[in-house]
Amino acid sequence: MTRRIVRTGFQLAALALITLVLVFVLDNRYRVLPQSVHNHLPIHHAGFIVVDITVTTCSTLSLLSSCKLDPQRWQRIEKDLYLNTGWISKAYVHVERKKEQDLTAEDKVVLDVRVAKHDPVTSVKGEGNERWESRPAGIWLKRSDKRHASDSETAVTAVDVLFGADAVEPRQNWEIRDTPLLLDTAGENLEARLSVRKGPPGKHEKPVPRIRKDGKFKIMQVSDLHLSTGFGVCRDAEPAGHNGGRCDADVRTLEFVGKLLDQEKPDLVVLGGDQVNGDTSPDAQSAIFKFAELFIKRQIPYAAIFGNHDDEGSLSREASMALIETLPYSLSEAGPAEVDGVGNYIVEVLAPGKSHHSALTLYLLDTHGYSPDEQQFRGYDWIKQNQIEWFKQTSNGLKKAHKEYTHVHMDLAFIHIPLPEYRETKNTFVGNWKESPTAPGYNSGFKDALVEEGVLLVSCGHDHVNEYCSLDRNKEGNPALWMCYAGGSGFGGYGGYEGYHRRVRFFDIDTNEARITTYKRVEWGETEKKLDEQIVVEAGRVVAP
Repeated sequence: MTRRIVRTGFQLAALALITLVLVFVLDNRYRVLPQSVHNHLPIHHAGFIVVDITVTTCSTLSLLSSCKLDPQRWQRIEKDLYLNTGWISKAYVHVERKKEQDLTAEDKVVLDVRVAKHDPVTSVKGEGNERWESRPAGIWLKRSDKRHASDSETAVTAVDVLFGADAVEPRQNWEIRDTPLLLDTAGENLEARLSVRKGPPGKHEKPVPRIRKDGKFKIMQVSDLHLSTGFGVCRDAEPAGHNGGRCDADVRTLEFVGKLLDQEKPDLVVLGGDQVNGDTSPDAQSAIFKFAELFIKRQIPYAAIFGNHDDEGSLSREASMALIETLPYSLSEAGPAEVDGVGNYIVEVLAPGKSHHSALTLYLLDTHGYSPDEQQFRGYDWIKQNQIEWFKQTSNGLKKAHKEYTHVHMDLAFIHIPLPEYRETKNTFVGNWKESPTAPGYNSGFKDALVEEGVLLVSCGHDHVNEYCSLDRNKEGNPALWMCYAGGSGFGGYGGYEGYHRRVRFFDIDTNEARITTYKRVEWGETEKKLDEQIVVEAGRVVAP
C-alpha cells in the first residue's frame, strides 16, 4: 500500500513537471497563458519593450523643423543632446516602447544598439549574417520580429543619455555605448552617449551597515567633490606644475578618492554635500553616476546629503535624491516630506553578527542653500525648527531600543554648512582654520539640541580649506561636542589659501571600547600619513585632546 502511494506520488509529480515545461514552451511560442501569469515567468518582462529609437534635430531658423514627435507613440528623453550650447540647434533622442501584450505582428523588438559611422556588419567580427537598421546620429539598431524576441534577456527595455568622455553607468543591467552619438558637438568633453538597459530592471536590496566581527567600523567622510558633466576644470590645484600643468578636475578627484577607498577600506561613506558642481553640470545625472560608481563597484554602502551647489545644475534636490535612492549600495533617503529640506534621515549601524540592536546612529540633515532673508541674515540658510523637532523626536523615540544594546550606543551627526558655533575662537582646535567659517547669520539652536540628545560629534563640509575639529564645552567646562570639518576633496571646487591639498576625513570606531578616533588623508604631500590623528570619544564620552 505504501509503495503504491509513493509510486503514485512520483507519477503525479512527473506529470506536473512535464505539464509545466510544456506550458512554458507553448507560452514562449504562442502566448497561451493569461498576461497576469505570463508576466511572472522568469524570462518575461512585465514592463516595456523598446521597438524603435530615433533622433530629431530642430533649428530656430526653420519654422518647419521640430524636435517633437507624436507623444502617443514616442517618448522623448528630455535632454538636449547639445546641452543647450547650440546657437540655433537642439536635438533629442526619442524612444518607442510598448508593453509586451501590446506588440503587434508588425512590431520589431530592439535587441541591440550600436553607434558607428558604418554598418556594424562591416566592422564587427561575427556580425556578417546580421541586419542592422540605420537611424540618425550614427545609431544602428538590430531588431527582430520573432514572436518570442521580447522574452529574451537581450531585449532592450530602456534607453538613457549620459554626457562626457568620462561618463560611467553604475546601474544594474545597463551598459553605456563606447562611441558617442555622431553630432556636431563642441568637443569630446560634453559628448552625448547612449546607455541601454537589457532585460528587466536590476533588483537590489538596501544594504544593512553592521559592525565588523572585531567590533570595529570605519566611516569615510567625503565632502565637496564638485564633480562636473565631463572632465571638469581644476581650481587652485597643487602643486601648480603637476602633470605639466594639465589637470582634469574630475579625473584627479576620483582617482584620489578611489585610492583611499582601496587603502582604507571603509565600511561606510558619508557624502557631505556639494557632490555636484552646479555651474559645470548641465547634466547632473552624469556627475552623480561618477561618484556612485566608485562605491558600487567596491560594494561599499554610502549615504549622501546635499550642499548649496548640488541643485544648481540640471536636477533639483528632490530629483537628485530620487535618482540616488535607486542606485545600488545607496542608503540615502529624502526623509519626511513634512520636514524642511531633502535628506533628513538616519542610518542605523547594527551590532555584529545577526543582532538587531543598533550600535551607532548617524543623523544626516539638510542645511539647505542660501539665506531666505538676505537683508537681516546674509550668507547661508540654517537648519529649520521643524528639522530640529524631527531630530529630537527621532532621537527620543530610539533611546529605549538603544539601551538594549550590550555595549555603549553612540550617536554622530553630519551636515554640510557649519553651525554658527564653528566660529567660536575660544574652543580647543585640532587642525587648520584657514578661512572664516561661512556659517549662517541666524542661529536656530541645533548645536544645543545635539548636546541635549547626547550626540558626540557633528562633522560638516562647505568651507573647503577648513579641516579642523573644534571642542565645544558645557557650562561646567566639560567636553560636550566635537565639531569637525571634512575638508574639501574635489579639484572642481576652490582650494588655494597657501597651498591647500585636497583631503578627506575618517572616523575609526571601536565599539568594544566605545572609542572614536579621527584623522585626515591628503591627495598630495604626506599622502600615507594619518594627519592630526586624535581620540575624540573614549568610553562613550567626549574627551579633550
